[in-house]
Amino acid sequence: MIIGYTTGVFDLFHIGHLNILKRAKEQCDYLIVGVSTDELVQQYKNKTPVICFEERVEIVKAIRYVDQVVPQENRDKFAAWETYRFDRMFVGDDWKGTPLFNEMEEKFAPLGVEIVYFPYTKGTSSTILKQTLAALNRKK
Repeated sequence: MIIGYTTGVFDLFHIGHLNILKRAKEQCDYLIVGVSTDELVQQYKNKTPVICFEERVEIVKAIRYVDQVVPQENRDKFAAWETYRFDRMFVGDDWKGTPLFNEMEEKFAPLGVEIVYFPYTKGTSSTILKQTLAALNRKK
């Protein structure tokens, strides 16, 4: 059985989120999804999610491609592997070549863990949705 793992904030859930979960599930038998806690998002993005952690977890749990949802309390992917022992980790290709993921590739290679990079869904992001909503509110 191939165990897959991916993480995200999943704030203002959109087609890009669905695409990554669907594509990940196509490449594994069991998909574990880490949802970033509000505290973690505040720490590394310096933002508070629009939708609270508990509700984002419920949204992700409801997606048919997801087998298990876990809290992501830190960005240490190796610690996550020590807990969940996944075979593949799925991430957007905007992370490819970054120092964080270059290091992850080096750490995971001897363990046989593959990092699979998916193309970023152009034109859709939670940031774009927030900007669009803010612009609409300014026009009112």
